[in-house]
Amino acid sequence: QVRLVESGGGMVQAGGSLRLSCAASGLTVRTSAMGWFRQGSGKERALVARIGLSGFVTNYVDSVKGRFTISSDNANNTVYLQMNSLKPEDTAVYYCNKDPPSTGYWGQGTQVTVSS
Repeated sequence: QVRLVESGGGMVQAGGSLRLSCAASGLTVRTSAMGWFRQGSGKERALVARIGLSGFVTNYVDSVKGRFTISSDNANNTVYLQMNSLKPEDTAVYYCNKDPPSTGYWGQGTQVTVSS
């Protein structure tokens, strides 16, 4: 059974940083393309960052390029999202999943709130 547990969210002021973690069990992140997704209030859940098999290739949506960095730790089977220079529009619940996502793998997510 696959379980993805997100953590590391919180409340920060604009310009601040957070590091999100996604601990995986029942799935090996090294052999899966993984993504971080976010869902703001009244919005659809959307992919913001993706890391390919073995972590060699990363992709980002334009709105987070240069500010967010996705990485993986194969030893701990964990995917990270380092978020710098946070903006109020980054406020959302952040989730990790495979990319493309598997419906049954969504976790509880972690709330990120950025104040201006």
